[in-house]
Amino acid sequence: MSAARVSKRISAIAESATLAVDAKAKALKAAGRPVIGFGAGEPDFPTPDYIVKASIEAASQPKYHRYSPAAGLPELKKAIAEKTLRDSGYAVDPSQVLVTNGGKQAVYNTFATLVDPGDEVIVPTPFWTTYPEAIRLAGGVPVEVFAGPEQDYLVTVEQLEAAVTDKSKILLFVSPSNPTGAVYSPEQVAEIGKWAAAKGLWVVTDEIYEHLTYDGVPFTSIATAAPELGDKVVILNGVAKTYAMTGWRVGWMIGPADVIKAATNLQSHATSNVSNIMQIAALAAVSGPLTAVDEMKVAFDRRRKAIVAGLNAIDGVECPTPKGAFYVYADVRALLGKEFPTAAGTATPSTSAELAALILDEVEVAVVPGEAFGPSGYLRLSYALGDEDLATGVARLQDFLGQAK
Repeated sequence: MSAARVSKRISAIAESATLAVDAKAKALKAAGRPVIGFGAGEPDFPTPDYIVKASIEAASQPKYHRYSPAAGLPELKKAIAEKTLRDSGYAVDPSQVLVTNGGKQAVYNTFATLVDPGDEVIVPTPFWTTYPEAIRLAGGVPVEVFAGPEQDYLVTVEQLEAAVTDKSKILLFVSPSNPTGAVYSPEQVAEIGKWAAAKGLWVVTDEIYEHLTYDGVPFTSIATAAPELGDKVVILNGVAKTYAMTGWRVGWMIGPADVIKAATNLQSHATSNVSNIMQIAALAAVSGPLTAVDEMKVAFDRRRKAIVAGLNAIDGVECPTPKGAFYVYADVRALLGKEFPTAAGTATPSTSAELAALILDEVEVAVVPGEAFGPSGYLRLSYALGDEDLATGVARLQDFLGQAK
């Protein structure tokens, strides 16, 4: 008889590093500490009023107090299909849409539906912390392909080619990227998509940052750029980042009918339908104007420039300018092994995880270490927080990291 209280499968899951950092920062703030949190990718703006009003009106309607189809409200699925054609240039039928409890459930559903034990999933690295855990939960094997700052955190077809084996089933493709803010050019997207099609791979693409690109850089959907993929592509998306709706928990996956039917069957047993009130809010978001999004992007762009300049002013920090999302991914390898003054004496961090812990303890700034996204030696900072907090946090980093010897 097994003595284990928790299954090996669940015990093997790593905690979400980004949420852990955010939780610790919020706990310290609640205790009265002046913590500046660069951890969570969460816009500091309120959800636009028209979306909130739609949810309030929906809450008063008895029809939304009942179960609804596990795959989503028909009117929302239709609106998502129309929005996908508008934004990605990709035509789908509403039956190819599954509405999920946030983007994370869309990720989980997708890998649970596509992956058999032993299947390999090629994961461009640095990666968002949830992807490899969802792959492993499905019995799959994440195969990391690392692209560093010297190549703008963009993997090449040559690197992908070197990672392919006879067990490869899926290429994960994310542009704009979390955690690096990297954005692939239309030509790069098409090249990678055509390569994946030629290899017979599925492509799972996360488009949740589609509206957040800067400097005139376009968003390009791999589903559109590489029609050769045919019906072997799954698109993940949601309302969280674009509409400042992280807490509303509405995402979706789009794919071929058989995959969506199977994923819907899974969700019917896991969670059933997403809250109807939240679905109506999402309907107002995806079918409404992008005015509020454009206003938020102006602020993000301003903060992007400020944080890049501030970090690059620190000796030992190299921070490429991101072209999308709302993160910077700073290379701090030159600071590792150096000595820093602390309240208790000195400390010499040898990893970015140790450096991040030191920064939080000494100057009360929360950042996420590179270990959460791949190799050590990097720090991810979200610039979705307010301008004043951003300036204060960067100043603290400059003062502290500038003392390295």
